[in-house]
Amino acid sequence: VIDFKRDNYGVLGMVETIEYDPNRSCRIALIKFENGDWRYILAPNEIHVGDRVRSGEDSDIRPGHALPLEKIPSGTLVHNVELTKGKGGQIVRSAGSYAQVLASEGKYTLLRLPSGEMRNVLSTCMATVGQLSALDKKNVKLGKAGRKRNLGRRPEVRGSAMAPNAHPHGGGEGRSPIGMPGPKTPWGKPALGYRTRKKNKPSSKFIVRRRYDK
Repeated sequence: VIDFKRDNYGVLGMVETIEYDPNRSCRIALIKFENGDWRYILAPNEIHVGDRVRSGEDSDIRPGHALPLEKIPSGTLVHNVELTKGKGGQIVRSAGSYAQVLASEGKYTLLRLPSGEMRNVLSTCMATVGQLSALDKKNVKLGKAGRKRNLGRRPEVRGSAMAPNAHPHGGGEGRSPIGMPGPKTPWGKPALGYRTRKKNKPSSKFIVRRRYDK
């Protein structure tokens, strides 16, 4: 089980191993704490076996250390960011990702997320310093269909190659166009760029700039 909460406050821990985890894209680090506790955390890019990590308000600004956002200087790269205090990190957890602390004002800290979205998060929420490991994950070429099947991904059939009773793009003689103003999903909903976020969602008030307003 991964420690997303990082709630072993004030206890120094040492990185024992850095391991592969089939359940996520980044690496994980096994930490042995001085109080005898052992925990897995998400491994930042700059962390090595033998390094020491710590959680708490008075921790250093070094990769792997976890602090409240209000204690992290502007410009610092962070990951595993909480959205609700005490719930554990919910965002910025995939390989090579990071958020940047832009400013802290009052009870909120402004972050730039990997998508480009700028969002206010409660300053008391925890975040871990550093960019996550496995930076080359996005450059990996699978190379063959079999490797994709091993990941559990089955083949995708184009809608235009189907019959009209199976997909809105189907039918027609030869290579015919889809016959509608824009592409649709197999269930008739607009595809490619259709915004699905609910209007009047409570968390919308925390978003300063949306990701598509770059």
